[in-house]
Amino acid sequence: MFPALMLSGDVDFMIKGLFSYHIFGQEVWITTTHVCTLIVMLILVIFAICANRVIKKAQVMDAPGTFQNIAELIVEMLDGMVGNVMGKNAFKFVNYVSTLFLFILLSNISGLLGLRPPTADYGVTFPMGLITFSLIFFNKLKHQKLSGFIKGLCDPWPIWAPINIIGDVAVPISLSLRLFANVLSGTVMMALYYGLLPIFVKIGIPSALHVYFDLFSGAIQAYVFCMLTMTYITDAIGDN
Repeated sequence: MFPALMLSGDVDFMIKGLFSYHIFGQEVWITTTHVCTLIVMLILVIFAICANRVIKKAQVMDAPGTFQNIAELIVEMLDGMVGNVMGKNAFKFVNYVSTLFLFILLSNISGLLGLRPPTADYGVTFPMGLITFSLIFFNKLKHQKLSGFIKGLCDPWPIWAPINIIGDVAVPISLSLRLFANVLSGTVMMALYYGLLPIFVKIGIPSALHVYFDLFSGAIQAYVFCMLTMTYITDAIGDN
C-alpha cells in the first residue's frame, strides 16, 4: 500500500498511508484501511461481549431490556436467514455467515461514522472471497469425495472440464469484485459530491445520499455476499 493521492480540492477517496515500518528489508505501510478495519472489529467485539454479559445475567422472569432485545433480534434474524437457505446444514455455518454479514454490513455503513469503508479496499474483500472459496472446496471434497469432485468438473462432458475449472476459480474473484466495486463506487460518489458541490452540503442533501449509498446499498451488498456464500456451500454439500 502507498500513501493516498489527493485529487483536486478536498475530493479524496484514495487509501491513505498513515505510517510505514521496515520488516525483513521490505517497507510496509499501515493505511486507513487497517485502522478502519480495526475499529469495525472492535465495535463488533465490544457489542458481542456486552451482549454475552447481559444475556448471562438476565433472569427468566425479568423483562428483557432494550439492548437484550436488540441482540436477540439480530441473532434471530441471522439464524432465520441462514436456516432458510442452508436447511439442516445451517448449524454448521451460522456462526461464520453471521460474523461475515455483520462485519460486511458494519464496514459498508462505517462511512456514516466518518470512516473510509474497509470493503472499499480489494485487499479486504478478496480474502473474504478466498475464505468462502476454501469452504466450498473443502465441502466438495468432504461430501462428494474426490471421484464426485472430478465427475462434477467433467459434467456434462470431459471437454467441459477447463470451463468448469475456470468457473470454480472465478467464484472468489466475482464475490470479492462485486462487493468491492459497489462499495467503492458509493465512496467515490460521496467524495465527489462533498468535494465538487460543497454548497449543497449545508442544506442536507448528502443525508439522502448516505441513506442510499451507506445504509441501503451497504445492507444489500452484505446480504448478497452472504446469500451467494450460503448457496455455493449448500450446492457443494449436495444432498448429503
